[in-house]
Amino acid sequence: KNYFKSFEKKPIASASIGQVHIAYLENDTKVAVKLRKANIKEQILSDIKIIESFNYIFKPLFSYYTKNSVESVINEFSKMIKEEISFEIELQNLISFSEFYKDSGIRFPKPYSEYSTDNALVMSYEEGFRFDDKENLQKYEINFNALMSKLVYFYTDQMLINGYFHADPHPGNLLVNKQGELILLDFGMVKKISNNTRVSIIQLLKAANERDYELYINASKKLGTIAYEAPVDELSEFTDKMFEIFSNENLSSQSMQKLAFNVLDSTKNLPFKLPSDAIYILRVSGIIEGLGTNYIENFNGIKDILPLLQSSLPKALNLDENIFENLINNIKEVPFIIEDLKTSIKKIANSELVVQASKDQLEWISKEIKTYTGSIIKSLVFIILGFFILIYDNELKNLALLLVTIGSIKLFFK
Repeated sequence: KNYFKSFEKKPIASASIGQVHIAYLENDTKVAVKLRKANIKEQILSDIKIIESFNYIFKPLFSYYTKNSVESVINEFSKMIKEEISFEIELQNLISFSEFYKDSGIRFPKPYSEYSTDNALVMSYEEGFRFDDKENLQKYEINFNALMSKLVYFYTDQMLINGYFHADPHPGNLLVNKQGELILLDFGMVKKISNNTRVSIIQLLKAANERDYELYINASKKLGTIAYEAPVDELSEFTDKMFEIFSNENLSSQSMQKLAFNVLDSTKNLPFKLPSDAIYILRVSGIIEGLGTNYIENFNGIKDILPLLQSSLPKALNLDENIFENLINNIKEVPFIIEDLKTSIKKIANSELVVQASKDQLEWISKEIKTYTGSIIKSLVFIILGFFILIYDNELKNLALLLVTIGSIKLFFK
């Protein structure tokens, strides 16, 4: 059945996965129709298999943490792109997101579920121009700084307070209408982050603002970007440079880029990781920071985020804003804490106490075991090969002795 009174064949926008057309419903309502490109799903799934194959081939050449980080990026990319090619998922994201943030002051397209399928998404047509269109911003006397502050506030609320955010805020997905309203498009990439991750990011920002070295390292480890066994003393150069980025109010986009490359250079030998949550957080932060530094002199997003966080900290940390209610709730927990303490003391006395290692500690133990067992296996291969040659070909005994010697040295002097 044809639901459209008219349908413009020429797309108004096109990307790698889909393209957008203007159409009119039978009641003359103007809508935007996002269509998935023909055979794109098969092409993408084929490309993912190729990437995974290359990773499998080259993985042994990477260090432990590089290997894990590359795998995280590939896994998240695969998961994200598979979700993006399903317009049913995007439809549900749009419905949920627009309902959750209906009081945010941001406009979202209205979805038309009854006309949408997995290959086509029908939504209201939103008039506007790109977020970075300075000519139109000036024409309609819209203050870019105020618009940028609104965007920073909205993303602070999404990422650090609610943990539910739109992960693709590039200028093509951010429109501004003549009234100065911000319009958010494209809901193929909507993510949730855990409470622990949010708290770690908040601690990280607080530590950077206050130049608190110890808190910064601990928060980074909790976030999963610094390995558990990372030597604290060797991280000082890294943290000093990070503090410089956070605290410098006179950084241009060029000088910030130079500083960022210096930071990356100083960390190349440190055990850093890239957890899946961090991929999207860094992506969104980079896009928004890039918008700010390109159009606002000495823009520093961190300085804008901190006051917003301070006013919303109880909500961000899932605390009740009423201090007396918090106190009463904590007092109610005291009998349970005492009971747990008594149980723990009894277990210690009876040698029954079980100590659980954290996820990071277990990861480090696993890495160490793999490293040492791998070294032992290689050593034994050399030794066994040497004895095998010695038994079956006495003329090559010098080679056999060399292999046994190398294997023994690797085994006992690891």
